[in-house]
Amino acid sequence: MARAVRNENRFDAPKDRRSAFGSGWRGGRWESRDRFGRFTEVIARATGTPGFLLVLSVFVVAWITYNTLAPEPLRFDSQALGFTVLTLILSLQASYAAPLILLAQNRQDDRDRVQIEQDRQRAERNLADTEYLAREVVALRLAIKDMATKDFIRAELRSLLEELDAADSKETEEQA
Repeated sequence: MARAVRNENRFDAPKDRRSAFGSGWRGGRWESRDRFGRFTEVIARATGTPGFLLVLSVFVVAWITYNTLAPEPLRFDSQALGFTVLTLILSLQASYAAPLILLAQNRQDDRDRVQIEQDRQRAERNLADTEYLAREVVALRLAIKDMATKDFIRAELRSLLEELDAADSKETEEQA
């Protein structure tokens, strides 16, 4: 049986904040309380693209062209009043876009804080591992330093061989 993972227990996602837009335990799983936050990120991504700026520019040009060149009874925004309706629409769009972008930035800041914390923990683990390996290398060097070398063993064997030869020759002299 799969257990639902709450965002508080995950390090790769910001902690959920309870809000009026939140949801809770539904249908045997924990639903995100941050649907509105995800929505703001979608809007922020969409409004920050060249495509959005192009569509908005085409919309404004079409609006102004229609309300300038169309017959007077078919116009719905007067050029004499400075395209008041267009100004209101653009002001409304800007007044909603700015806070939505700020909300999306706050969510990104939360994710960045989590990522920075994970990087810090990873760096601490790497430092601890490096220090451990350095201590092990030093211990191995000290152990190898105390070990007998090939030349030392040869010299000891030669001296033992000389002592045996000397003892053997002394023994043969005594017997003779």
